[in-house]
Amino acid sequence: MASRGTTETSKLKQNLEEQLDRLMQQLQDLEECREELDADEYEETKKETLEQLSEINDSLKKIMSGDMTLVDELSGMQLAIQAAISQAFKTPEVIRMFAKKQPRQLRTRLAEMDRDLMVGKLGRDLYTQQKVEILTALRKLGEKLTPDDETFLSANAGTALSQFERVSTDLGSGDKVFALASFEVEKAKQ
Repeated sequence: MASRGTTETSKLKQNLEEQLDRLMQQLQDLEECREELDADEYEETKKETLEQLSEINDSLKKIMSGDMTLVDELSGMQLAIQAAISQAFKTPEVIRMFAKKQPRQLRTRLAEMDRDLMVGKLGRDLYTQQKVEILTALRKLGEKLTPDDETFLSANAGTALSQFERVSTDLGSGDKVFALASFEVEKAKQ
């Protein structure tokens, strides 16, 4: 599904063109064999073939004008979410825990980071980035954040995380966001 329907649309167009060629050949054969068929059989077959031709022609016109495609709105939204996730979350571990709906593990990771910051094992910039990712993931999982966490998130959330929040909210179903996050985890593993 990596093509998001573009390959499938191209294949559909090719199939319709082949079907059009077949029907044109059928009309030509029908004319050549006209003497061998009775009048009713000839007229009925010609009428059916012309109807099929008309339907295929309409479909081809829609595809060529861009009115009909297998690239749908959901694929477009999915691409937007995927881009937002990949920009918002830089830490594969956070993506994995988010995708697997593991708020307890996210909170444990946050506590470990607080400890690592205090002992100088973790730099302030990396701490801030990862804490924002975790708090955003927790919020998306429906977890209640403390007022301090909300303040930290408001002060430090960048545009990528804001875009992720907006796009994932627009999508509606959290399952779609989780499915996409899972996809990102798999992609990060490769």
